[in-house]
Amino acid sequence: MTGPPAPHRPRLPRSRATRTRILEAARQVLGQDPDSGLGAIAEAAGVARRTVYVHFAGRAALIEGLTAEAAEAVRLATAVSRTPHEHEHEHPDSDSHPDADPATALARFVLTLWPVGDRYRTLIGLAHQDLGAQRVSELLAPARDTVAEILARGQHQGVFHAGVPSGPLSRALEAHLLALLDSVKSGSWADDGTSAATAALIAAGVDTGVAASTVRRLRSTRGTRGARGTQPGTR
Repeated sequence: MTGPPAPHRPRLPRSRATRTRILEAARQVLGQDPDSGLGAIAEAAGVARRTVYVHFAGRAALIEGLTAEAAEAVRLATAVSRTPHEHEHEHPDSDSHPDADPATALARFVLTLWPVGDRYRTLIGLAHQDLGAQRVSELLAPARDTVAEILARGQHQGVFHAGVPSGPLSRALEAHLLALLDSVKSGSWADDGTSAATAALIAAGVDTGVAASTVRRLRSTRGTRGARGTQPGTR
């Protein structure tokens, strides 16, 4: 007579961990060589190639998985950038309400998103190649909308120059920041987001000294939560 069947143990946590490991390996391997195949990614993840196919139907599906992960990181980082830390309320120029200083809001946004952009910078080119411009646009939409909103508010208050509408100006700043991230990728420049945030303010029309002091104040009073605090699946 046989005993009762062994209790079923759900495999979801292990499966999710394996999927996460594959995605992380893909991010690193493709960052070094965008033309790497699934075999190289499987080796880096420490799994058999067939295991990769259990989670992803092919290269396009794997890139889509990375894109979804990056999109969530952008969404979370954007939300963080719109929520000042408690002790920032002590500063009269804090943007804790919609009418407050747009320069501080823009600087905080760049400082918060910079680590995410640095982590997923390789994905932009891959997504254009494998998934198309529309998917990239969807990925960046939350960031674009937030920057356009900040710029429109700043233009209305006279903080930013108004020669270019907020929408096109947001896209111009996006291209500017992506170019800086590309310089980091190539090794020709290094930055933790401080110089990039300062440059973004200057490009938007803020005086150089004011831009530098705004970013410096944000760094000294609260720091900025970056990729570690906003990436999905991280501890």
